[in-house]
Amino acid sequence: MTGEMRTVSARRQVRGSLLHAAESMSVDELRALQLRRLRWSLRHAYENVPFYRKRFDEAGVRPEDCRELTDLAAFPVTTKQDLRDNYPFGMLAVPRDKIARVHASSGTTGEPTVVAYTADDIVTWSDLVARSIHAAGGRPGDMVHISYGYGLFTGGLGAHYGAERLGCTVVPASGGMTARQVRIINDFRPDVIMATPSYMLTLIEEFERQGLDPRESSLRVGVLGAEPWTEEMRAEIEERLDMDALDTYGLSEVIGPGVAQECLETKDGPHIWEDHFLPEVIDQDTGASVADGRSGELVFTSLTKQAFPVIRYRTRDLSALMPGTARPAFRRVSRVAGRSDDMIVLRGVNLFPSQIEELLLRSADLAPHFQLVRSKRGHLDDLTVRVERRAGTSEQRGAKAGDELRAAVKASIGVTVKVQVTDPYVIDRSEGKMRRIIDERRS
Repeated sequence: MTGEMRTVSARRQVRGSLLHAAESMSVDELRALQLRRLRWSLRHAYENVPFYRKRFDEAGVRPEDCRELTDLAAFPVTTKQDLRDNYPFGMLAVPRDKIARVHASSGTTGEPTVVAYTADDIVTWSDLVARSIHAAGGRPGDMVHISYGYGLFTGGLGAHYGAERLGCTVVPASGGMTARQVRIINDFRPDVIMATPSYMLTLIEEFERQGLDPRESSLRVGVLGAEPWTEEMRAEIEERLDMDALDTYGLSEVIGPGVAQECLETKDGPHIWEDHFLPEVIDQDTGASVADGRSGELVFTSLTKQAFPVIRYRTRDLSALMPGTARPAFRRVSRVAGRSDDMIVLRGVNLFPSQIEELLLRSADLAPHFQLVRSKRGHLDDLTVRVERRAGTSEQRGAKAGDELRAAVKASIGVTVKVQVTDPYVIDRSEGKMRRIIDERRS
């Protein structure tokens, strides 16, 4: 497999030459490629990562037991806790001196997780992000403004290398300094922007604060991801910016950005680049595989990663696998409803921030800036939706909109929440991923 990847890397020296070749494979061609690469990845992990050797042996499976793609279900899953337990370099499958780069999570909820790349891994990653930008409508020569954070987070550098691989001009703005970013966008006139959806809204708001019409900006494509968002938020962004907003999907443990990408011609959910990542959906409680089209927890197995292979990694993202459309051989991931660890259980009812977002964005008087505040009343949990009224909306109209939102949550989700409508510009703005849930129960 290493030789095959080096051959592919060499052929990719002609910029963009294979972007369409991989995407035009038939289903049979793709499945045959997946099986060959899967068997290599299982063997690579088993022979070079003590964690996987131990787990496979405990489960009574060996790499040669995978004769068909469906045989993967017999292999054990990998969790985020497994990565934390092997911090920092216990999951590496190559010697440390073969690592070209490391990235890491923030570690705000526990031990950080570290991911690593060989030089060939970075080439593959760059190609996949280039493929994603191209599928979203970006083209060689376009200027790409990157508002993902740089540093240990995979978003900024992953997007950067992919845009350069496609032949674009890169503006490495990173996160923060929003007023300066708006000026750069206004002066440099980029074609494409890559950011989180919540930060895209922050930029739009800053345009308006500076007296600029966001619809007059040069931006025509937004490649937006790194957090769940709804169709209602897409409509809000597209209306206020007069551009196409495309959903992109990735996570550091699998590679970073570039795992799946929505295509401009259909805009019906991200297509997974299955020549590099084999997806499954499992029941989050039992771990049993579920059929395509049914919702559950997304699981990914890497097929080509050298430094940091992952076998059946549980993402905690809740979604479903759907048939391919714009790229027929590649299945789509339905819009991620949320993460299993972001799910709020309120008096026996499951609730996700995206459900609240969908409802409040139907109101002309409520802004798309909100937080869910969890608190305690006696022995019962309470949930308050803290949301801003839009600029220009009176307090009276905002209060009425809050009452309507409370009723809509009760009717749609089946649970009673409190709604606090604040003045505009009160809720902290996102400079990356928006913090939607505030837990005050332990404070």
